[in-house]
Amino acid sequence: MRVGYVQFKPTFGDKHENIKKIMELVGEGARRKAELLVLPELCNTGYVFRSNEELESLSEEIPEGETSQVLMGIAERFGLYIVAGLCERDGEKYYNSAVLVGPEGYIGKYRKAHLFKDENLLFSKGDTPFRVYETDKAKLGIMICYDWFFPEVTRILALKGAEVICHPSNLILPYCQKAMLGAAVQNRVFIVTANRIGSERGVKFTGMSQIVDPEMRILAVGSVDREEVKVVDVDPKVASSKRINKYNDLWLDRRVDLYGPILEDNI
Repeated sequence: MRVGYVQFKPTFGDKHENIKKIMELVGEGARRKAELLVLPELCNTGYVFRSNEELESLSEEIPEGETSQVLMGIAERFGLYIVAGLCERDGEKYYNSAVLVGPEGYIGKYRKAHLFKDENLLFSKGDTPFRVYETDKAKLGIMICYDWFFPEVTRILALKGAEVICHPSNLILPYCQKAMLGAAVQNRVFIVTANRIGSERGVKFTGMSQIVDPEMRILAVGSVDREEVKVVDVDPKVASSKRINKYNDLWLDRRVDLYGPILEDNI
């Protein structure tokens, strides 16, 4: 499967221009024969919301909203899968969400479970399960940005069969890219982190989007400050095997009889 990331700088509040840029960059990925592209978190709006009024004016329903519809059209046209971070409106609630679309149309959405910093003031905490979507090429899982801090997320997705974890992000801390190497090998999955670049309302983003494999190899990495699309070949079935050597299997070796306390408030 040819998987890739789209790294760019959204303009806060200018959905029309952001969607136009997304179309151009996804088109570039399609010309590189991408079959899956991951876009950054809140890629159609920008990240630093300051009021409910901004949320109300920039949010969309998923999949009825403009951006989801555009992405579905692109996915159908080029025959690829797209995961993109969007600001979702559901009634009077707003979620930091990601949509998954493909050649067949809308497939699913995920709402960010772990809100970061000022997101807690405006967004509702995600209420969707950590779900794995089976496509004709790979089993896909989704997490968003700060979710990476919680190893339970990648582990649950891997246990449910995810082969490729799609990770739309707006990273500002310097740790994630290195941490994803450990997450990939500890769960034997591919992880595609699509980060944004630039600064927005005083917040600076780190860029360096990347694709890592189950052996901790970095298959592609972005710059800190350039818009770019990178696409690489991966074999999702490599992630289906949890065999480490003759005697060890990542899943069979789990000591679930000793793991109970992880679910308790006080260990």
